[in-house]
Amino acid sequence: MIKTSDQIKNIRVAGKILASVAKKVKAAAHEGVTLKELDALTRKLIEEAGAESTFLGYQPYGADVPFPASVCTSVNDVVVHGIPTGYRLQSGDILSLDFGVTYNGFIADGAFTMGIGKLTKEARELIETTHHALALGIKECKPGKTLGDIGWAISHYVTERGFKVVKGLTGHGVGIELHEDPPVFNEGQKNTGMALKPGMVLALEPMVSAGDPYIRQLSDDSYATRDKSLSAHFEHTVLITEKGHEILTQ
Repeated sequence: MIKTSDQIKNIRVAGKILASVAKKVKAAAHEGVTLKELDALTRKLIEEAGAESTFLGYQPYGADVPFPASVCTSVNDVVVHGIPTGYRLQSGDILSLDFGVTYNGFIADGAFTMGIGKLTKEARELIETTHHALALGIKECKPGKTLGDIGWAISHYVTERGFKVVKGLTGHGVGIELHEDPPVFNEGQKNTGMALKPGMVLALEPMVSAGDPYIRQLSDDSYATRDKSLSAHFEHTVLITEKGHEILTQ
């Protein structure tokens, strides 16, 4: 789980590419744009940067077929793994975009949720809460802290704000593979679980529901909230350093 300095250098480049691509894709996501158009743009920008899409052709555990796109486009009640379709974004939608970048064989992973047009108060608060929960989780990323500290920080804040942490989905180690040990839970108790050490690279990704915390798997292998309530998702790839942390996908 401890990455070498050379491995970290490559993961850092992958993270910078991901951040740059995310900024451009976010700017292109507006009312009337299709999810397939966002996927094509994501793939084009990654390739132009001299990298590869990590998600394209990736077959996660439990999926029947490899993922057919470069970005997961999850709309409204879909939490993660949404497949890009011809659906045109509408005012009031909330859109989660999740993708990975592979550079020189090394991987960074990131996600963000954004609103399209005019949002309800609940949707705005859900997005803000999930985004801040990620920041609080990252704040715990330093040597001597534990995975339980991360999970507690995220879940305590989410619950305090009246929302629910989605159950059954977690963050993870990342860098050499897309999904590595350790699992990074979005719930936990302080001072429990694995201790964080310099050289660990973790993908923290709170996934939050406005209603039911439980999920259902749809026919396309995506996951949605069981009660069809809105959901949001943010993710950063984070390096544990000697003195604290570095967000590689900032």
